[in-house]
Amino acid sequence: MAEPIDFYFDFSSPYGYLASTQIDALAARHGRTVAWHPFLLGAAFKLTGQRALTEQPMRGPYALRDFDRSARLLGVPFHLPHAFPFFALAASRVFYWLEDPSRGQALAKAVYHAAFGEGRDVTPVAAVAELARPLGMEGIEHAVELPETKAKLRDATDRAIARGVFGSPFFIVDGEPFWGHDRLGQVERWLATGGW
Repeated sequence: MAEPIDFYFDFSSPYGYLASTQIDALAARHGRTVAWHPFLLGAAFKLTGQRALTEQPMRGPYALRDFDRSARLLGVPFHLPHAFPFFALAASRVFYWLEDPSRGQALAKAVYHAAFGEGRDVTPVAAVAELARPLGMEGIEHAVELPETKAKLRDATDRAIARGVFGSPFFIVDGEPFWGHDRLGQVERWLATGGW
């Protein structure tokens, strides 16, 4: 059986949100699954010297326009949260605390939709817990502060960086890296042809 597509993302990434609405269907068209991996993009930024796109001269205003335009093209709702960029520590920790890929993915989709589909603040633990409850997930408030939960996210971020992940979204398909939601066309072609 073919390896899953590794999908690395930070919950504060609008382009990660856009990719999250497309990647599973794309993978399914090629008989693949997707392994979702939230990580802390700020740790990669410390190594690359980057900062949030919207905080960069000239590129920031362009990105704000492009987020909305790209969402319209995909037919998905888009509302930038008032507090942006934001630090999605709680959601990222809870994802790894769940230790169940399907439940983690369900939570990730709910968090992403709340953040960028509705423009809600998803940074407080209470906000993540509220999104988790309809999915049958309880105990979020306690889980976020557990030392082992914190360690899992640190380890996941370290593993992502060790694989060369420096942005969100980032995909690895059979060892081949692709950065950006605008590379999904290349990902699809790679899957269809076996690479070039």
